Amino acid sequence: MDRTGGNPGHGDEAAGPAAPAAPDGSAPPEALDRPLPEGVRHRVVSLAADAFGGLTLGELPAVLRPYARFTPSRRAKFAATALATALESDPAFRQRVAGRLREAEPDLCEALDAGTPPPAVDPLDVAAAAYLLRPAGWAKLVAAAGEEAQRAGAERAGEEALRELRKLRTELDEVRAQSRTEALRARADLDAARKEAESLQRKLRSAASDVKRAEAALRKVEAELDETRSSAAADKAAADGEARRLRARLAEAESAVEAGRRAAREGRTVEDMRLRLLLDTVLDAASGLRRELALPPRDTLGVRPADTVDAVAPGAISPKDIARRALSEDDPALLDQLLALPQAHLVIDGYNVTKTGYPALPLEKQRLRLLGGLAVLAAQSGAEVTCVFDGADLDAPVLLAPPRGVRVLFSKAGETADELIRRLVRAEPPGRPIVVVSSDREVADGVARAGARPVASTLLLKRLARV
Repeated sequence: MDRTGGNPGHGDEAAGPAAPAAPDGSAPPEALDRPLPEGVRHRVVSLAADAFGGLTLGELPAVLRPYARFTPSRRAKFAATALATALESDPAFRQRVAGRLREAEPDLCEALDAGTPPPAVDPLDVAAAAYLLRPAGWAKLVAAAGEEAQRAGAERAGEEALRELRKLRTELDEVRAQSRTEALRARADLDAARKEAESLQRKLRSAASDVKRAEAALRKVEAELDETRSSAAADKAAADGEARRLRARLAEAESAVEAGRRAAREGRTVEDMRLRLLLDTVLDAASGLRRELALPPRDTLGVRPADTVDAVAPGAISPKDIARRALSEDDPALLDQLLALPQAHLVIDGYNVTKTGYPALPLEKQRLRLLGGLAVLAAQSGAEVTCVFDGADLDAPVLLAPPRGVRVLFSKAGETADELIRRLVRAEPPGRPIVVVSSDREVADGVARAGARPVASTLLLKRLARV
């Protein structure tokens, strides 16, 4: 619907044929000089929605045909804009709606045609009927209905305001009376609260005194508890240490028993093997010394008086020559000399070497890299090689095939690799050359007291770098 208040004849002219003349044929239709009042517009849309159902589909404008199956209330709600536009722009549709109105309200329509609207009828109904029928002076009727609706709305608003004011005054009186009652009750409650607060303060002071005494007693008990805990922790640590030592001794005893059983099954004892190793060491050392000193065979060696004179023969080895042949502790050749001793046994602290040389690698790759180099070293030197790893760093059993010539051992639960190395050294017979590779000072000092030769991990890494 056109809300601008323009001449309806212009809207009809834009939609199609010219607007019809007035009933007496004397003048064209009148025009509104202001927008259609909102109440009149709603009443017009409601009348059009009610008359909608009495028209055929062909009598409806194309824009309203999708709403043909709607109920009047739904048409008035969802098709209000389309109905208002069609009534303003389509005179034929407006005349059909006016015809349905004439059938429904004949008395009102006749009174409007006669120019005497009934005074008892709602002004909005009169204005809506005048808008649809377009009798002479309909624009004034619509404007008068809008003004009447505004006056009625203002009067209703005034009455509502007066009722609301009276209601608010009544509520205010009630609130004042209630506030006075609440004030009296609050004063009584305040007096009671003050008395209770004084009583509570006295109780609080008594309770605070009790709390102080309890805190002092608690501090005394906590001090005694801390002392008891410290003593218990010390006793527990001592007991744990003793238990670890007993477990280690038990493990050593079990290992010795198992080794004895194995030796008995094989028909020889551990002592026999120790003696055999010591004898082989002495024999190899004697043979090596004979080669070193270039001694002639016994059958060609004769003792002459001149041979007993203490002197240095030309070409013989002198102490200065021995000093010149000494090697430094970080020379890889020193390890070759030690492994060249007869029946030498090389014992390696595995993780001490790998974490010194290549700590960034995972433990598995550290083990594989070290064992690969030890296999080559064992093949070159011919020495017995044992590599010891700490079993505490293992999350699962290791699937490892030891390389040829290298013995691989892991410490048991509750035992470190250092303890296993010391047990290996003590298991060897005195006099056998044992070389222990570890940068751990405690390990080095311990094996040195047991008769082994400690060397640093860097020396083995330098030697393996030459492999």
